[in-house]
Amino acid sequence: MQNVRKPSSARPAEGRGFTEITPSAPISAERHGGRAKCLQRLIRLEMPVPTTVALDFDTVHAISAGEMPDLDALLALFGPEPLLSVRPSSEDPDWGGPGAILNIGMNDALHARLVESHGEAAANALYMRFIQSFAVHVARADPDEFAAAGEPTAEALAQMLRAYEDETEEPFPQDVKLQLGEVLRSMARAWEGTSARLLREAKGAPADAGLGLVVQKMALGVGKTVSGSGVIQFVNGETGRAQIIGRYMCQAQGRDALRRRDDGREVLYLKDDPRGRSIETVLPEVWADLLRYGDLARRRLREEMQIEFTVENEKLYILDAVRVPRSARANLRIAVALAKDGIISPDEAVLRVPPRSLPELLHRQVDPEAKLDVIGTGIAASPGAATGRIVFSASAAQAAAAQDEPCILVRRETTPEDIRGMHAASAVLTERGGVTSHAAVIARGLGLPCVVGASGFSLDPRAGTLTAPDGRVLREGDVITIDGSHGRVIAGAAPTIEPELGENFRTLLSWADAARDIGVRANADTPEDARIARDFDAEGIGLCRTEHMFFAEDRILAMREMIFADDPDDRRSILERIGPMLRDDFVELFNIMRGRPVTIRLFDLPLHEFLPQNRTGLRDLAEALDLPLADVTRRAEALAEFNPMLGLRGVRLGVTVPEIYDTQARAIFEAVVEVAAQTGEAVVPEVMIPLVSASREVEIVKARIDAVAAAVRIEAGADFDYRLGVMVETPRAALRAGEFAPHSAFLSFGTNDLTQMTYGLSRDDAGRFMSQYVSLGVFPEDPFHVLDAEGVGELLTLGAERGRAANPALTLSVCGEHGGNPESIAFCRAAGFDYVSCSPFRVPVARLAAAHLAIEARGAERPPRMY
Repeated sequence: MQNVRKPSSARPAEGRGFTEITPSAPISAERHGGRAKCLQRLIRLEMPVPTTVALDFDTVHAISAGEMPDLDALLALFGPEPLLSVRPSSEDPDWGGPGAILNIGMNDALHARLVESHGEAAANALYMRFIQSFAVHVARADPDEFAAAGEPTAEALAQMLRAYEDETEEPFPQDVKLQLGEVLRSMARAWEGTSARLLREAKGAPADAGLGLVVQKMALGVGKTVSGSGVIQFVNGETGRAQIIGRYMCQAQGRDALRRRDDGREVLYLKDDPRGRSIETVLPEVWADLLRYGDLARRRLREEMQIEFTVENEKLYILDAVRVPRSARANLRIAVALAKDGIISPDEAVLRVPPRSLPELLHRQVDPEAKLDVIGTGIAASPGAATGRIVFSASAAQAAAAQDEPCILVRRETTPEDIRGMHAASAVLTERGGVTSHAAVIARGLGLPCVVGASGFSLDPRAGTLTAPDGRVLREGDVITIDGSHGRVIAGAAPTIEPELGENFRTLLSWADAARDIGVRANADTPEDARIARDFDAEGIGLCRTEHMFFAEDRILAMREMIFADDPDDRRSILERIGPMLRDDFVELFNIMRGRPVTIRLFDLPLHEFLPQNRTGLRDLAEALDLPLADVTRRAEALAEFNPMLGLRGVRLGVTVPEIYDTQARAIFEAVVEVAAQTGEAVVPEVMIPLVSASREVEIVKARIDAVAAAVRIEAGADFDYRLGVMVETPRAALRAGEFAPHSAFLSFGTNDLTQMTYGLSRDDAGRFMSQYVSLGVFPEDPFHVLDAEGVGELLTLGAERGRAANPALTLSVCGEHGGNPESIAFCRAAGFDYVSCSPFRVPVARLAAAHLAIEARGAERPPRMY
């Protein structure tokens, strides 16, 4: 029944709504879809592809509206008594499409002839398969009436024909032209349907994405001896390692072999196998051809392909080839292997690995094949998976860590006081918050799996219970798994897959670094963060938040004493006890970064954050300070603010309580001197002033820091340099950047707070309604996740332009969470920023995203998607 077209230069049939696929036919993925284009490539490689015709997007759209192409001319290409298949061909295979329909053309007359040539069972099976597909997908009959009918006997076939007539009130169509027309119309209208459109739009397809259809001569896969169908691929889709994988089923069609049904049909191994017969031993010539075609596809199509084939009476036919389905880790390995073998360039290998696929490689993941008891969901705030026992406080998390007991810290929302508990925990779950909430930002920096905004849960810290959306009550000590990649909370210990960072990962990122033209630094607050940043080849630290240094157990009491001191000299003397500890922290940080730049943000938090939040804590503090509880309570109440985010914090605190910045500056400069003496290499720290809104603030702080630097130079008898810069977090700072620039070596835009202040929207509360806002089109994306290029972006552009106009040597950067987002990196690159800075575990993502942008800007085309 099959007819393989030999490659020729004959003019293809076109102009009537269809095009025969030949080596020279004008087939393109943009007009006919990826499958049609891939089949043309196989034909050009002289693979035995049956005669195939492509219908382009416009033709299929017209079919859905009732305008049919010239089917007589189309059918004439397949000869008398054609037996056909129709498959979808969208531009991108991820967009899907209606299922394939096989054996179009089966009718009573052809069935009778096939009984003579192929046997009754084979003919019945072919006919029944077509009746079932036609009834369910074309005539829209009840699927239950056409479920598997058992053995393909004459009685089963007759029963199915009667069922069709009963359901549709008309006999099964016998005219091939009618059959084909109805199949084409059904598949075209399925693509145009609302559900299908919404589904593919969710996968990134444009609203007007077109569908092509491919009509192909059937290779039956039924006949003598080992006729059948199968699939073969030459790499493992999970690991990316070279491995022959596939399956072959006798007396089968299409992708039957993958369904693994135990229905009595013989299944052959592909390679020689002691467990049973194989294609390699039974059909050695077919096996040799499959190996040759696999290698040819890899070298000429420049991709690892899964080949669908049919063998009829020992003759091989290639029906289709699709890109091997693969995991993120396999995709990276395959891309690097193809580049190392000279099949693709390193730049193309970089483009073949989506930046957003890297978190799957960097963190442990829940096994996608595992059966899970998902008890609730929230916002996926930090990727990865971790299992542990529930704890409801930072102290409980620290106690668990002391006993090497993995735990999950569960809070309504986290505060700076929870940081030590987060360090001790394996993962974090919060009832409130969004993607840039405190918990989310810190968790990403620590590389902890984190789910926030799990509003379906109800936390009762006093009772020590967490009630799930389905009513289940979890208690402290119960085991759960947090899936931060997908925002899931799972009961019990879920099976996980370990991350894999090996030579291929490093090789790909080295190619990315060679291509990109914007710097990537890391936000790193602790020595551990800095080590991770260095290991991920961050070019430096773009933001070191120093508040955590004051929360350490050996320092927080002194900070609280300082808060209760009214005299500047008293504050200074108390802070002098902390100064040497801070210096040691900076020494360690500079040593870890080994000469790479380090940007240190001066103290930013409001002071009330350092005071206990409950009466018990205040009483303990009163005892520690030897003060009356009433005095401690009054002081805490006096420091309380209606809106701390907009209150006495950042540079405002540095101006009104200058002793804090003086202490930090001295610790930084003494550390610079000490490291230089130890290593013989100069360290040039970058000191950043937070939350600036007026140029006078910069002048005041700069004068004091310059004075501290001068004093340290004299005391140490050593010279050193430092760079002073401004963190632009308020709209006014962005608008008046030209006033700060002459006093600054750099401007670093803190887009987290800048977005909050531009929108008048708390990032911790936005998660409650943001998904609804995005779905309604109020915002195109969550502005805390993807930089708002029109609003916040305009402030960045104005700030950059005005800053550079006043100081052409000014370094510009973004250090908010947007720094690791590919779309935001694109904006920063276009706006002329020097670097972006993001959480350590997002550094590889940012490096790869920046490389994609640079390569595409040079005119390199994104590699085509194979079907």
